[in-house]
Amino acid sequence: MLSKNKILKNILICVLLVLVVLQFFKPTKNTSEEILNSDILKAEKLPRDISRILVRSCYDCHSNTTKYPWYSEITPVNYFLANHVNDGKKHLNFSEWAKLSSERKTHKVKEIGEEIENEKMPLNSYIWLHNDARITEEQKQLLLEWVKNYQPN
Repeated sequence: MLSKNKILKNILICVLLVLVVLQFFKPTKNTSEEILNSDILKAEKLPRDISRILVRSCYDCHSNTTKYPWYSEITPVNYFLANHVNDGKKHLNFSEWAKLSSERKTHKVKEIGEEIENEKMPLNSYIWLHNDARITEEQKQLLLEWVKNYQPN
C-alpha cells in the first residue's frame, strides 16, 4: 500500500507533466503588424489625446493589435488572455470600426461613455497588471467630452 506522501508526490509529478505538455499548445495571438483603414485611428478624425487614450487603455482588448506581456507565454494563462481579448473584441473592435454603420458607431461611442463614466473600463483586473492604462480624471473628462460631441465620419 502506498503512503500518503508517495501518493501526493505521484499526483504532483503528474500535474507537472501535464503542465509541461500543455506548454506546446497555445492559442492564436491577436496581433496585427499594421493599422488597417478600417481602424478608428484611420477612419475617424480623432483628437490626438483621444487616440492616445484609446491605444494605451483600450486597444489590448478591443482591437486586432494586442501587446502581450511575458506571462502570456504560459499555458493556461494564455488561454485565459485569448478568451478575454476575444470577448472584448466581440463587444467592440476598434480595428473594424469603419465597417460599422453610422448608427452603430454612435451607439458604441455612447456605450464607451457609459463604461468610462461608471468606471467599468478599463477593467480593474487589467489596470492592476497594466497601471499605465489607468484613465486619469482629466482623461476621463476628455473622453466624455468626445463622446458628447461625437459625429461619425
